Amino acid sequence: MKKIFTTLMFGGLIFAQAQQTELVFVFFKDKPNKASFYANPLSELSQKSLDRRTQKSIALNDQDAPIEASYIQNVKNLGFTVTDYSKWLNGVAINATPAQIQTLQSQPYVSHVESFVRNPSGSQKALADRPNKWKNMSANKTNFNYGEATAQINQINLKPLHIAGYTGTGIDIAVIDTGFPTVNTGSAFKRLRDNNQIKGSYNFVSKNNDIYNTALNPHGSICLGTIGGYIQNQFVGSAPDANFYLYVSENDDVEIPEEQLYWIEAAEEADRKGVDLITTSLGYYIFDDSRYDYTYADMNGTTTFIARGAQIAFEKGIFINFAAGNEGNNDWHYIITPADNAKVFSIGAADQFGGMATFSSYGPNSAGVIKPDACARGLFTATVLNNDVTEASGTSLANPLAAGGVASLLQALPKSVNLVDVQNKLRGNASLANTPTDQEGYGILNFGKTYNQFLATENIKTTNFSIYPNPAKGFIEVKSSDKIQSIQIYDNIGRLILTSKSSKIDVSTLENAVYYLKINDNTKVEKFIKN
Repeated sequence: MKKIFTTLMFGGLIFAQAQQTELVFVFFKDKPNKASFYANPLSELSQKSLDRRTQKSIALNDQDAPIEASYIQNVKNLGFTVTDYSKWLNGVAINATPAQIQTLQSQPYVSHVESFVRNPSGSQKALADRPNKWKNMSANKTNFNYGEATAQINQINLKPLHIAGYTGTGIDIAVIDTGFPTVNTGSAFKRLRDNNQIKGSYNFVSKNNDIYNTALNPHGSICLGTIGGYIQNQFVGSAPDANFYLYVSENDDVEIPEEQLYWIEAAEEADRKGVDLITTSLGYYIFDDSRYDYTYADMNGTTTFIARGAQIAFEKGIFINFAAGNEGNNDWHYIITPADNAKVFSIGAADQFGGMATFSSYGPNSAGVIKPDACARGLFTATVLNNDVTEASGTSLANPLAAGGVASLLQALPKSVNLVDVQNKLRGNASLANTPTDQEGYGILNFGKTYNQFLATENIKTTNFSIYPNPAKGFIEVKSSDKIQSIQIYDNIGRLILTSKSSKIDVSTLENAVYYLKINDNTKVEKFIKN
């Protein structure tokens, strides 16, 4: 399958697995030592993670407690190799024969054993028959100027939030993807490094800290670049001031169901660190071993392991962004998991004119839930890699572009904001809010409109100054606790319209519209209406 949703082309290897065994997940019955966790939650979760739960009124539960170590050791004592496990699902992943599965099910500490196999008669795909994971459209270096990079920001109306100072500051994002080569050296990521915005990393495939190796697929770097990349006067990402945790969950050489567990492990670690948002441009429906292949009926949001893991992450108070997939032109045609989960905010790919990229996958999920949720630009999208501005196409680009918008919006909102409400308002303010389609979902996102709706309904105070009268006709006057040295007025797409050093400003010549005003080059703004 074309699981990584950019248009980059890389080679792959076949994965060989003995047919007499199958990947299974062994669910444990309980967590005997959970009382110790409840007595000391900081033994497992960071203070930021606990704060997020408090702010959103999310109670700790048994999912948050560590797995019982003796249970893992018991499985090892039976002769199994255990490298992957999930505290949320409370179990371990192993390869076992049917006879070994019977033995496992008889253990007193085991609840049940669930196989990843969906098609028992399947077989190993020949290399020639293996679908190409990567679209044959290379990312090309180009001479984007800042205006061209801004076009994709303006399409989702994100500039008003940036002008208001909401650029992701204080928001922690986990990017779970392939590798991140050049992020540790490239000038396009220098600002992230210099400002200590990369807070942590881990490779859940190789079980080490190797995430920058140049042998790794740079898909993760490109996705990160769309959000946090910065090249002065050439490119600004959609949340350039956010903090990032970089996790590898995708093995570029193979297509194996274990990758779903790698992602869940990464999401659990992201939760431990207290992240606010997870963004991933990966997805699954077909594997090297066809026994594990999914059908469209499985795309109901609750069948696949990764969909279950993504929903738990959301229930912990983390906003979950996923690319919808690039299967629109293929026989499969549909979104792929975990974009099928109802709690996952899945993103399709629009073109530069607001239409749909033909490759963008179709919904709904097989349970009838409208998917994708919304769209952002995914055709010839500007991003950065190493030292350069580049362009690439795929829902892989649309997704982080949108995720940066979500991060900027979350910065602007109270920490207690309900994430379901955020999702609903994003859908309700998108371009097709009243007429969603199978490929576009609710349409192109509009972050400025969504922010304005929150301003009207939430107790959000952004500044220490006020504007009156508001709405205004001829003049406005700015009252501030600070000495006013300069005033700037911007329109709704971020263009500087007027500057003044006086607290009383003539706005009679402005068109009737919404405007944003800030003083003394402060990042905070106030909105006023000219009518």
